[in-house]
Amino acid sequence: MAEVPVWQKSSFSEGDDAPNCLEIAAAREALLLRESEEPGAMVTTTATGLAALIRHIRARR
Repeated sequence: MAEVPVWQKSSFSEGDDAPNCLEIAAAREALLLRESEEPGAMVTTTATGLAALIRHIRARR
């Protein structure tokens, strides 16, 4: 049986039902990212990859 991911919204989202939210879920050996407006389009990454993305975004501010 396939495991169903449990999605968690970013704390920076605009409310509980806002359509422009980043969501993350943990899979067996990866992290899944998606935008709430496109729930079928997911990006798979690792904790190391996500940390690198966050560092890159912060450095560009």
